[in-house]
Amino acid sequence: MRQLSHLVLAAVLVSAVPATAQEMPGKGISVSPIKGSPANAWFQHMVVQLGLEALGYDVQETLEADFPAVHLAVASGDADYTFNHWRPLHNDFFDKSGGEGVMTRVNASITGAGQGYFIDKKTAEEHGIKDIGQLSDPAVSAIFDSDGDGRANLSGCNPGWGCELAIEKHLDDYELRDTVQHDQGSYFAIMADTITRYNEGGSILYYTWTPNWISDVLVPGNDVVQIGVPSDGDFDAGFAVNDVYIVANNDFLEDNPAAAKFFELVEIPIAAVNAAQVKLRDGENTLEDFRRHAEDWVKANQADFDGWVAEAAKAN
Repeated sequence: MRQLSHLVLAAVLVSAVPATAQEMPGKGISVSPIKGSPANAWFQHMVVQLGLEALGYDVQETLEADFPAVHLAVASGDADYTFNHWRPLHNDFFDKSGGEGVMTRVNASITGAGQGYFIDKKTAEEHGIKDIGQLSDPAVSAIFDSDGDGRANLSGCNPGWGCELAIEKHLDDYELRDTVQHDQGSYFAIMADTITRYNEGGSILYYTWTPNWISDVLVPGNDVVQIGVPSDGDFDAGFAVNDVYIVANNDFLEDNPAAAKFFELVEIPIAAVNAAQVKLRDGENTLEDFRRHAEDWVKANQADFDGWVAEAAKAN
């Protein structure tokens, strides 16, 4: 009887070894992520990092750069992946870095990201402003002048983010160069001034996107309204709705089918990303905070997360 028990125990141990190996296909493999410079992309990167760690990968410190450099890094293999590719906003960055020949848009893991122009609701209603084309009128644009030069101050988009290209095109297309100043630099510092101006009763004009915490402070429909670009038909926001993709280096994907499969499976609701942005706004802005936000979301969605990891482990 004792001999039989030993045989049974041995069988259990033998069967457990390959299972453990299968569950940790990334053991001994280092992975290098990269993200854009805005802090609001940390949440989704940390969710992916937790999944890769569960698969045994050694995830290195996340690199940061402007978006053209992010795409170049993934294309060249200096980084393995990013969860910060907005499609179609970053299409040019993707294509000019080598495109599908060197990297892959693996999965649109966050969908329905919007962007556009907003003004305070009071000014919109008092002056009937519905699109930025109306700012070609010096009398209208002067309403949003905050520096005394007579032009509207548009709190805009940092160089290198991609959104600045669309804004600059709109300024040309609708002949707004003489009446609108595109304020660029440190986006969130500029927006802090914009929020202060609104709280002091001033008129404001700004660009923003979701997921982002700005719309939790300046609430659309309550504090502000979105304005579009001139259109003969229905409301035209002037910006396409984007999906946020995980983009990875092709060689990395080929060598790491478990990671590739995990990338394919990850889905994060945009509401969850917005909730993380509110915490960021409230001062929870360290790497430890970002990881905790991701861990809390994973715990709340444990069954889905565990399913992604288990299925990814089988890909090896």
